Amino acid sequence: MTATINVDIGGTFTDCFVSLDGGRSACVKTPTTGHRLSLGFMRALEGAARQLGMGLEELLGTVHGIQYSTTVAMNTLLQRKGPKLAFIATEGHQDVLRIAKGASWMDAAVAREIRNVARIVKPQPLVDQGHVLAVRERVDCFGAVVRPLDEEHFLAGLRGLVDAGVRGFVVCLLFAYLNPAHERRIRELIESEYPEVTLGAMPVMLSSDVAPKRWEYTRANTTVLNAYLHQAMWEELAGMGDELRARGYARPMMMVHNTGGMAEVYRTSAVQTFNGGPVAGLIGGAAVGKRLGYDNVLVTDMGGTSFDIGLVVHGSARTYDFRPVIDRYWVDMSILETQSIGAGGGSMARLNPALGNRLEVGPEGAGSMPGPACYGLGGAEPTVTDADLVLGYLNPDNYFGGAMPLDRAAAEEAIGARIAGPLGITVIEAARRIKRIVDANMADVIARVTYLRGHDPKDFVLFSFGGAGPTHCIGYGRGLGIRAIVIFPFAPVFCAWGSSTLPVAHIYEASQRFELMAPDTRALATDFEPFNRVVERLKAEAGRDLSGAGFAPEDAKYSLELDMKYGGQIHHHRTASGLTRLEGPEDARGLYASFEKQYGEAFSPVNVYPEGGVEIHNFVLRAELPEPSWELPSHPLEGKSADAALIGERPVTWGDAVEAVPTPLYAHSRLRAGNALEGPAIVEADYTTVVVEPGWRLDVDRHLNLVLTPA
Repeated sequence: MTATINVDIGGTFTDCFVSLDGGRSACVKTPTTGHRLSLGFMRALEGAARQLGMGLEELLGTVHGIQYSTTVAMNTLLQRKGPKLAFIATEGHQDVLRIAKGASWMDAAVAREIRNVARIVKPQPLVDQGHVLAVRERVDCFGAVVRPLDEEHFLAGLRGLVDAGVRGFVVCLLFAYLNPAHERRIRELIESEYPEVTLGAMPVMLSSDVAPKRWEYTRANTTVLNAYLHQAMWEELAGMGDELRARGYARPMMMVHNTGGMAEVYRTSAVQTFNGGPVAGLIGGAAVGKRLGYDNVLVTDMGGTSFDIGLVVHGSARTYDFRPVIDRYWVDMSILETQSIGAGGGSMARLNPALGNRLEVGPEGAGSMPGPACYGLGGAEPTVTDADLVLGYLNPDNYFGGAMPLDRAAAEEAIGARIAGPLGITVIEAARRIKRIVDANMADVIARVTYLRGHDPKDFVLFSFGGAGPTHCIGYGRGLGIRAIVIFPFAPVFCAWGSSTLPVAHIYEASQRFELMAPDTRALATDFEPFNRVVERLKAEAGRDLSGAGFAPEDAKYSLELDMKYGGQIHHHRTASGLTRLEGPEDARGLYASFEKQYGEAFSPVNVYPEGGVEIHNFVLRAELPEPSWELPSHPLEGKSADAALIGERPVTWGDAVEAVPTPLYAHSRLRAGNALEGPAIVEADYTTVVVEPGWRLDVDRHLNLVLTPA
């Protein structure tokens, strides 16, 4: 594996995985510093350097790169801390953000919100209505200019926007994805009025650059979000870059993309960073699953704030969100599909008086500050971590390797005052119910993700990671019939580790209608020049970006995916094309055969409809450099006995038991390949705790992975 530093900043903890040439590695978790993320980032790097017996400057001089995923975008949206923006649109279409789509009120809504139709509302636009400017221009659906841009009218409106205090411009004109001339001219006019050398210079985002796709609402949302997040991302990343350079780091910093690849910071748009951590975990899960011989994998990450799940089916993780939503805004991007709910170690438990004091857990979380009550930092609300501590799963003296002692009395007080007392039950029973509810919430989302895609979770191996995942994985996997759960040595920082497996990859997209097959006659296209012209334009963009980042474009592997549909249908199906050019009838027949096969697999062969013809609407080109080479360390198998790892015992409350049961404790660092143990048992690591429930067995494989199976 190439020597790299890999960092994933989550809502509660910042994870760092460092790999060095020669097989040495370090795993570190530090609390996320929400007020300034670079503090937690640098503390994680310093902790990794100490683990490796190096100074930070020495470590930074050794590695070949830093790969990074962050929650800056999510935090900016949650807090609505973005700049005041202006939205510039074609006259007559300036209300696209406010009108939205008919069902936009459902975007990102959870089931209970959708059921409460009387109170649910459409998402509030990020641009104030008073900062919308309608410009006099028009391009038709073929890309032809039918009304030239009225520059004088635009400049008059521009001055009004600046006087109103806007700090950035979003330009989204009708059909600009086909002909961006007017959008580009508007940018020129803004820059001529407020040049870069003046204090009035402001960023200008064009929809034809950010998302050159056909749907106005999603194109507008994507561009607005990019502008809204741009400044916060830039300030945070510039601060980290300055600190790294001050410590002697002189190489590029790579950002993980939600498309499943990564690129240099300076060639990454802000919206591409959203949800990068879970996507890194998904791609890492697919990569390690291939090494271990697992085709179907449930990739699950339970951290401090959320529970994320992704599917690897037949070795592939490349399933894109059909309706990708960022915050509450539907965007037009190729985002790898993961599902997330508010279920983590910091998820708060509360009683809902509107439903007869029903106990609920999440989605609200305590974060890292003040955190769970047991942290002793001022938190008063009971959380999942508090329940785990009360039940005996967690060691109060060895949490975070002993760096963060936990206060069991504070946990009991919080659960007793907020849950047990009002319900008239014991603190132990309240803690048990908190655990069962959060486990059921996670099992429910796994069931929905698998069954609704036509899969049975029994056919999958479950990978569990994140700080809280190994503690709860049996709880959320058992009821689904999962037969094997794998926990990796680097499970607490798995998403950071996953970014070390990512290739440098860029995705380029464009909308262009191309009729592959005529309706009724089923005649295939014979003029392939429009198809090839789009692909060549995207390849030229990819070559420019790769060259600018210091890579050779000829080293990249290019793959093409197409959004295709039968005539008369509304929705597209993303289809992998084996070709990036169409040269003759055989290529056209091969492309249609590929579409028919993939469409039939997704929707049943019964729904194949060649009589309607076949249309291509979107081109998605992926330029990918070779994947980094890596292997899991392998160790000789030793005896079954795990006695050498036994470090004592602790009372733990299991299942419905009234009394706690003395339970053996094992040190994860002392387990050897080939060891096995029967539940009930607890395995303690620096940044996680593995709970082996009664009726389950733990085996250590040759890679030191812990494999849980029903006994």
